[in-house]
Amino acid sequence: MQAAIIQRFGPDAAVELTPVAPPVPAADEVLVRIAAAAVNPLDLKIIAGHMGQVFPAQLPYIPGCDFSGVVTAAGPLAGSLRVGARVVGRSHPTRGGAFAEAIAARADALVVMPDEMSFEQAAALPSAFGSAHHALFDVAGLQAGQRVLIHAGAGGVGGFAIQLARQAGAHVSATASAPNLGLLQELGAHEAIDYRVDDFTRLAPFDVILDTVGGATLERSWQVLREGGIVASLVDFSIGARAGRRGASVFFAEATAPLHQAVELFRTGKLEIVIDSLHALDEAGAALAKVASSHARGKVVIRTMR
Repeated sequence: MQAAIIQRFGPDAAVELTPVAPPVPAADEVLVRIAAAAVNPLDLKIIAGHMGQVFPAQLPYIPGCDFSGVVTAAGPLAGSLRVGARVVGRSHPTRGGAFAEAIAARADALVVMPDEMSFEQAAALPSAFGSAHHALFDVAGLQAGQRVLIHAGAGGVGGFAIQLARQAGAHVSATASAPNLGLLQELGAHEAIDYRVDDFTRLAPFDVILDTVGGATLERSWQVLREGGIVASLVDFSIGARAGRRGASVFFAEATAPLHQAVELFRTGKLEIVIDSLHALDEAGAALAKVASSHARGKVVIRTMR
């Protein structure tokens, strides 16, 4: 089979399409013929060598965690999951393997896709939806009636966070560039803020702030956080409390439970999945570069099934 592989970690490491032996599933695993894989900022960090202490991946390494596809073989302990099932799942970042034509995955970590969901839509879900759900509800404890500010609302995590917060009964403000303000409103934001020309501090105070940007944006966010409120950051892992206001890092690990919820929301017409661009497997480098630009609108997806 073909896989996009890196031979070393580093900021200038390149992915190369390489023939490799297909994986052999363990007794409790299935073999999935990958149809689509999503690209995440975490993939960039792992490739650059920034996550070695957290995710000690081995070389050669096949990047990618989020995938969808069709089960082609099942181990004897794989339960009720059968050959031919359309599934979506997330590989552990240490293992990776999604930028390839096939992957072995634990059967109990996969979710069966509804017929109306495309492989591309499914692959966009695991990390982005899971991170948004975990940040808002497990970390921040978002409640109905609270005011929430979501930075980079047109991105993968931000887009799902807007929808989840609005459905939870929160008052939602979100930032993006001018061309994406309409998308924020379509996804459910009450206020769409052009971060280049508008000042989000005019809408203070907020009970919950979801930070996917860091830097100066995170610093300014403290100014508009209500006393007792919380900043949940996906980029600052050392964030802490400040002047009676809480700060917590978001470390997303388990995708299976939120995936079930995401699939059900989609099936009932309550979740929009925004796809920025589609790339072939031999264009994995370009797909990674698009995510690195920080200007993707929704999710960047690699298609491997012709």
